Amino acid sequence: MEDKYLQDITEIKNMMNKSSQFISLSGLSGIMAGIYALIGAHIANGLIESHASYYVTLESKTFKLILLTAFLVLLFSIVTAAILTASKAKKQGEKIWNSTSKRVLVNFLIPLVTGGIFGLLLLRNGYYGLIAPVTLLFYGLACVNASKYTLRDVRYLGITIIILGLIATEFSGYALEFWALGFGVCHILYGSIMHFKYDRK
Repeated sequence: MEDKYLQDITEIKNMMNKSSQFISLSGLSGIMAGIYALIGAHIANGLIESHASYYVTLESKTFKLILLTAFLVLLFSIVTAAILTASKAKKQGEKIWNSTSKRVLVNFLIPLVTGGIFGLLLLRNGYYGLIAPVTLLFYGLACVNASKYTLRDVRYLGITIIILGLIATEFSGYALEFWALGFGVCHILYGSIMHFKYDRK
């Protein structure tokens, strides 16, 4: 009788967790996002080095190519995350678009969009060295904010990226390296942890 009572409590707890947390987030999508980011950072570094003879400005062709690279990295990451997360949700018999996933998205986008607008304002005023740290900081804050409604590992990813963003602010000359470390290496590391911890079950 006592065993049945404990089993019922466990089942109720699991149901509450499922209703309050979006657990279909794919770890593999994090790995792929990290790979895309490293490729993007390599391309951006090549563009900067090939035009090292003059200063890269907002109006220059080099900067526009770097911006295009960043946009493609973001686009590929979003599409990959959507496909892999939808596939995982289907296997688990869950809907990818529900009240919980909406809360994750809203809480993620508020800091992210704020950081994006802030970054554009920095660009317009010529503070190029702060762009990478700012994107790291606000992305980290977005992860921490959204982690209340999804896997706890997302919170640790966010905290790690926030720390890297703060360090990158102090060492602005290595902004691209910190950007690659945060968006590339950290995504691969935490994505791998989440994949082996949750996806393989």
